Amino acid sequence: MPSQPLPSGEELPADEVLIGGVWTRGSGHANEVTDPATGRVLTTLHTASPEDVDTAARAAADPAWRELAPHRRARHLHRVADLIDRDADRLSAVQTADTGKTRAETAALAASAAGTFRYAAALLETAEDAITPSRGPWTTFATHEPLGVVGAIAPWNSPIASDAQKLAPALAAGNAVLLKPADWTPLTSLALGRLLTEAGLPPGLVSVLPGPGRTVGDAVVRHPLVAKVSFTGGTDTGRALARTAADKLMPVSLELGGKSPTIVLPDADREQALAGVLFGVFSSSGQSCVAGSRLFVAREIFDDFVGELAARADKLRIGPGTDPRTQVAPLVHHRHRDAVAAHVEAARAEGGRVLCGGGPPEGPAYADGAYYRPTVITGLPNSARTCQQEIFGPVLVALPFDDEDDLIAQANATDYGLACGIWTRDLARAGRIARRIEAGTVWINTYKQFSSATPFSGWKESGLGSEKGRDWLRGYQRQKSLYVADDATPLPWAS
Repeated sequence: MPSQPLPSGEELPADEVLIGGVWTRGSGHANEVTDPATGRVLTTLHTASPEDVDTAARAAADPAWRELAPHRRARHLHRVADLIDRDADRLSAVQTADTGKTRAETAALAASAAGTFRYAAALLETAEDAITPSRGPWTTFATHEPLGVVGAIAPWNSPIASDAQKLAPALAAGNAVLLKPADWTPLTSLALGRLLTEAGLPPGLVSVLPGPGRTVGDAVVRHPLVAKVSFTGGTDTGRALARTAADKLMPVSLELGGKSPTIVLPDADREQALAGVLFGVFSSSGQSCVAGSRLFVAREIFDDFVGELAARADKLRIGPGTDPRTQVAPLVHHRHRDAVAAHVEAARAEGGRVLCGGGPPEGPAYADGAYYRPTVITGLPNSARTCQQEIFGPVLVALPFDDEDDLIAQANATDYGLACGIWTRDLARAGRIARRIEAGTVWINTYKQFSSATPFSGWKESGLGSEKGRDWLRGYQRQKSLYVADDATPLPWAS
């Protein structure tokens, strides 16, 4: 069917994907992209196929980009950032249509993507190789070179920001990239691909290949020219990807699932903690790997705090992402909404008590959208499936704790280790707890704040490898050592 205009009146991208420098119709299946707020089909896009992946990989194997001087590559990355800023409103509108997110959030994600490209450009301009201490009559160097072709498999929950976090460091490091966006949300990545083309990157350097993970993603991972894969998504998929990478002896970067604890100590600033917990789990409609989906509250304040939290969650404004008043937008897809609902029904079956939410909102305004009410559940032990499985929706499980040792034992009793939030006025105690928590990121008296300059990693089954920070580019390069003799004396063994 023909593309429908966005609510802003702008047309959605044409039925084309970017394969080896050419915008063309994909040779994969026809995929209907729907608006999560209305269920309306926005456009039909033909996805890429494994054959398209092969074409893209072979077109990407070109030395022109890697041989550019670093400051010249950086100039292209700054150009991409400028183009994102120029088209921020349109990119925000496309991502809201694609994912259902609020315009406020998608505008922030576009700004974040521009910042990521600028940060990667800065790293590129300032990255240094080393002359290492010599242990003989040589001058020794440690240098870094691009890997070649990188596979970037991005999630559906924050396309443009996730795309940038894979593209920018990989390109800065001198690589070509095969970007595979999620099947549900391809439009934002394709719009970004147009800007990459406009920025003057060499043809074929970046391909945008939407399609299912089981076909297109698998073809990217297995392709012999792909030298590394950066993946964000579910833990089961990440584990399967890592097995394939092991067979290829190929490095991978995996950002996987989470079931992150949020901790409220008895002395916490009540208003600050309430606002922070609500934001930490219900912003983005709970569709965030770092969502604070397990709430631990000191037993002496548990009933009062959780009761007030549920009352406030019940008043959060639910609506389409295009409404500036909306706080909780629809979930990304009706199938995902149904999966979240099934988790809540499982919690009820386990004996959980639903304090608020527990189903879609009522009324004709919500009838056709993938909406789900913010949900707070109590009465379950930390060992319950609902407390252990990632739900990836607006669902919070609240549990009491008795003392610090009990808290640490419960918070760490999970297969995941992505993030944690702590709410207290006692910063010394917060620091002590933070060091005992098994997670890659801990926020104290704040939540879901990020910086390109600060490393981000998952522990346990939440991931493998680290992103962001000063060493970000090095994850997309391989190291080479050079020995240069200081004189022309023949090696004595050969004399």
